[in-house]
Amino acid sequence: MNIINNIFLLYASAMLKSTDFGRHYPADSQQKTFRQLIKGGADTLFGHEHDFGGINSIEDFQRRVPIREYDAMQPYIEKLRTGENYILWNEKTSFFAKSSGTSSDKSKYIPVTPTNLRGCHYGGMQRMLANYVHHYPDSRIFNGKALTLGGSVEPDLSKNTFSGDLSAILLKNSPSIVEIVRVPDRNTAMLYDFNEKVEKICEKCSRADVTNFAGVPSWNLILLRRIIEYNKAKYLTEVWPNIELFMHGGISFEPYIKQFDEIISSTGMRYFENYNASEGYFAFQDDPQDKSMLLTLDNGVFYEFIPLRGLDETLASRQPVRALCIEDVKVNEPYAIVISTTAGLWRYLIGDVVTFTSTFPHKIVISGRTKLFINAFGEELMIGNAEDSLTKACKKHNVTVTDYTVAPIFMSKEGKGGHQWAIEFNTPPEDLEAFADTLDKEICECNSDYEAKRTHTITMDRLVISAVPHGTFYKWMNGRGKTGGQNKVPRLSGSRTYIEQILSM
Repeated sequence: MNIINNIFLLYASAMLKSTDFGRHYPADSQQKTFRQLIKGGADTLFGHEHDFGGINSIEDFQRRVPIREYDAMQPYIEKLRTGENYILWNEKTSFFAKSSGTSSDKSKYIPVTPTNLRGCHYGGMQRMLANYVHHYPDSRIFNGKALTLGGSVEPDLSKNTFSGDLSAILLKNSPSIVEIVRVPDRNTAMLYDFNEKVEKICEKCSRADVTNFAGVPSWNLILLRRIIEYNKAKYLTEVWPNIELFMHGGISFEPYIKQFDEIISSTGMRYFENYNASEGYFAFQDDPQDKSMLLTLDNGVFYEFIPLRGLDETLASRQPVRALCIEDVKVNEPYAIVISTTAGLWRYLIGDVVTFTSTFPHKIVISGRTKLFINAFGEELMIGNAEDSLTKACKKHNVTVTDYTVAPIFMSKEGKGGHQWAIEFNTPPEDLEAFADTLDKEICECNSDYEAKRTHTITMDRLVISAVPHGTFYKWMNGRGKTGGQNKVPRLSGSRTYIEQILSM
């Protein structure tokens, strides 16, 4: 182990011990977090309205505070955005992570407090890096530079607040010492125009010794391909020979693994997933042999979990929702995740669906979104079904995909309904119809509701694939002002709005 790794692990030793405590004593770890949160929220507008002073247990908290989605949190957040303080948390709030709105076009402004920034977001990344170096003591990631493909922030001078991509907020607030080990410079990383940013990175960073990078796979793939083209290289390792780690998140990595392997061409390259959302840093892959992620139970986030089945009906009826704590969850059951955080999000339904692969330690995979699904015919196609099926079909046909989106084909007098996939292929199939057959069969294999509707084409015809030209999705996202950062292509939609826009290009 080199001296830099030793120093870093010494610095992160308390975090490693705390993470290990959460592995062995999850309920105790969450109880400690819960008490800290109630203390931090007691002397706020929200705390006074919900009598935080009278909360002595998690049960008290669940009785006093209803589960909320963004629309119900928005009035409190708008007070913060107009310059009021101590509304949700006992600190002044100047930064708001602007959600990319995967399931909605509406922008969401998620508060980021100083405690949330340091303890949750920065702390989560430090835990992941400490775990990585612990697994690979001879790693040389700290001997080179970390590449950051950041977003941008916009000031509201009249309110003295800032809003923008979480990645840009992290950059803007990072300690000066971090700038020594990171490229590009902060101003370049925070450029608004994605194309300009990519070109500047090519100019400024091609000669840097980049050892690691992080972010959303699709945007990073665009950058890396341009780096290779700019340097007239065949592989990324010709430009950055010491590259060894990509910390990815935001979307499924499965459709992109082969493409990254092809352009990096290094047996020493490692890919680790992390779950870092605008609302907080929640989990990271702690074992190179296990693709599931360890839930961070000591990171300023108190978790609750709602069994996914019947969630929509329960919320629509406004009946009390029974949420489970960490000690009550079971493996292989999908749960909607509810969080309370040091940013002042109280019993917030984040919209993600997770499934536990193990308990003690508690490990998860992101299995979908509460609203990112298609249920036009009772087929209940979740994002997890779509991602897994597409990955399997691609492997069978030796195909790679750049991006895709799915929408229903609604029933009409002319015929039955179905699904339409708009796919931008990097390596297209030799026979598109055969590929569509395989994809349809794979979905049937993993989704019994879809299979039932497809049996003898009772309700649905076989899916249809519309192959779109290279660059279509990028042009579409660019036209919406949603390039780079944590912006993501909406994979599934119950309406045809997105797919019609994409096909019209």
